[in-house]
Amino acid sequence: MVYRDRFRIKKGPAKVHYLAVFSSSSRDDASIEEVVELLGGRPSDPGTANTLHEGQAFELEVGAEVLDGLNTVRARADDHQLDVNIVLSTNRRKRLLIADMDSTIITSESLDDMAEIAGLSSAILPITARAMRGELDFEAALDERVALLRGLPTSLIEQALDEARLTAGARQLVQTMRANGAECYLVSGGFTAITGPIAVACGFHGDHANILETKNGRLTGKVAKPVLDRDSKLQFLDRYCASLGIGREAAACIGDGANDLAMLQAAGLGVAFNGKPLLREAVTLQLDHTDLTGLLYLQGYRQSDFVDS
Repeated sequence: MVYRDRFRIKKGPAKVHYLAVFSSSSRDDASIEEVVELLGGRPSDPGTANTLHEGQAFELEVGAEVLDGLNTVRARADDHQLDVNIVLSTNRRKRLLIADMDSTIITSESLDDMAEIAGLSSAILPITARAMRGELDFEAALDERVALLRGLPTSLIEQALDEARLTAGARQLVQTMRANGAECYLVSGGFTAITGPIAVACGFHGDHANILETKNGRLTGKVAKPVLDRDSKLQFLDRYCASLGIGREAAACIGDGANDLAMLQAAGLGVAFNGKPLLREAVTLQLDHTDLTGLLYLQGYRQSDFVDS
């Protein structure tokens, strides 16, 4: 990917300013000198830099030439368990958040959790993995997996919800953006029976997901149509941008799988969170060593700004 294209650099007298944001949740002993050295500078001369979280997150002014060398810097930073991303220095704080749920806001895939509880892991998990890598049509893969749950009690959903765990930083991300005037929505290819409680736990304004059909206390093996897929996620992004009277550039989106690709590429701040290979190839902003607070650092929030009420 040519990173200059991502920022739509235009010719003219206006100077474009960039920031390199380094962050990590895997360690707490990073320093400005270290990240300057990773950029190829002199460690004894950090220059213009800000500490966003002592030992974990920093931002530094950089020139446009860093865009073309980001892959090299990122490879060096990976060895230090640090994420590095380049963002524009203006209009950083976003007014809309659209987040995926499975393997993003929660640590697991909820349908896979249901499969494990039901003893169907060997049949369902490989299909999930291929669908998230973009190797299978999302709707067809969803229908195939849900069909295997036919006849099982609806208590299976409650058990999966009980086992769901929020990803570190999930509440801070949502609560901090809300406290600063952003609207936040959970938009998932998972199921409303799980997204609803998860959305409440984090403080999202609302949630959208697929509906598992049930009858007489048991799963029918079907999902209500139409299915919420990658195109639907992009449509929700546009819907909420329109309702807020903002452009896509004022939105932040985060997700991990192939069905998140369209919305991540469209958003002003689209972030691949522990992204599958397809996302790593196509999405510029990536968090692999930082929890969900990394999306706050990219917007210029400091750790002291975080809200978790």
